[in-house]
Amino acid sequence: MGEIAKLELNGKLYELPVIEGTENEKGIDISSLRAATGGYITLDPGFKNTGSTKSAITYLDGENGILRYRGYPIDQLADNASFLEVSFLIIYGNLPTKVELDQFKESITNHTLVHEDMKQFFEAYPAKAHPMGVLASMICSLSTFYPESLNEDRAPEAKDLTIHRLIAKLPTLAAWSYKNARRHPFMYPNNNFDYCENFLHMMFAMPTSNYEIDSVVVSALNKLLILHAEHEQNCSTSTVRIVGSSHANLYASVSAGISALWGPLHGGANQAVIEMLEKISNDGGNVDKWVAKAKDKNDSFRLMGFGHRVYKNFDPRATIIKKACDEVLVKLGVNDPLLEIAKKLEKVALEDEYFKARNLYPNVDFYSGIIYKAIGIPTEMFTVMFAIGRLPGWIAQWGEMIENKEPIGRPRQIYTGENHRDYVPVEKR
Repeated sequence: MGEIAKLELNGKLYELPVIEGTENEKGIDISSLRAATGGYITLDPGFKNTGSTKSAITYLDGENGILRYRGYPIDQLADNASFLEVSFLIIYGNLPTKVELDQFKESITNHTLVHEDMKQFFEAYPAKAHPMGVLASMICSLSTFYPESLNEDRAPEAKDLTIHRLIAKLPTLAAWSYKNARRHPFMYPNNNFDYCENFLHMMFAMPTSNYEIDSVVVSALNKLLILHAEHEQNCSTSTVRIVGSSHANLYASVSAGISALWGPLHGGANQAVIEMLEKISNDGGNVDKWVAKAKDKNDSFRLMGFGHRVYKNFDPRATIIKKACDEVLVKLGVNDPLLEIAKKLEKVALEDEYFKARNLYPNVDFYSGIIYKAIGIPTEMFTVMFAIGRLPGWIAQWGEMIENKEPIGRPRQIYTGENHRDYVPVEKR
């Protein structure tokens, strides 16, 4: 018999089973608590201590800086695999054979085009429309073009087709949202390019000129997408699962995830890094002054892109992407005062005892923001880049929930409002 947690309530003892994961993570199963106790629930604002599901996709140990997709360490995948190979792993559970990977790539390549009617949707948006808002609505709209997706939870073939379409079309729609904001002509996908090359082509090429795709930039982008591909039950992933739990189709569920990611407390961290660098630059670029402000507990200023709410010692993804960041900056030879400020801040964070003692190391958002800035991606597109990377994780989490026949999400609450009040007609109030 496994471990049992005991809860004493009003003199009565209740036994609750303890669930243990494959990496010795432990949780108290309270699924029967309300029924057994006659209405008692647990209160956990933000669900910080609540496990909403059991999942076999990602293992994250923030205290020890460990991140694994389906058991594979993140550094091995980032150094050796392509983003589509990792996408296959996350979604289907195992690394693909060469035949499986070739078929997967071919299917993705064959579905990168979007229906021409969708161009009219873009034309209806104002130039200042945020690309995340455009992308969320475009992804949701895909379900109206593919009505078979409404039954994909019951038809495996339709589900796979929807998955492939979504992975293929998201970069196209993302790049077109950027082009539309600039009022530039759309660039169609090129089947001669791989996944990352194709995105860069659609983003930066013009009908009258070629965009030279740099292999160092492609490699860095591939790593960034892999590093962002999955991160267990974060805000956007939990949103995808809870929307999908109503059996909403995959397009609608992912659209909801994109909207959740749009929030500055979730997907906007790397954008906040660039905005912080701009603030320091506009003030004259005195890094020492702003480092002193960050150390002052009475000052509201905080360094963006340092430390992490989950990783308590170091972000394993940051170590990987720092090298790619250095390679991009050297190869492109970008002369940008913001990047110079970033280098100075990085040096301080890695050497200053104040930051070392508090584990305020540069995280993946710090380096990803620098890379995106260096290769010419505007800050309003940073969260879109995050969405492209996170897509396989959202798909896998949605699929796992459907396969496990999990119930519809329905959190409880503790009511704190007014007690019973009788209606009074307006003329008597």
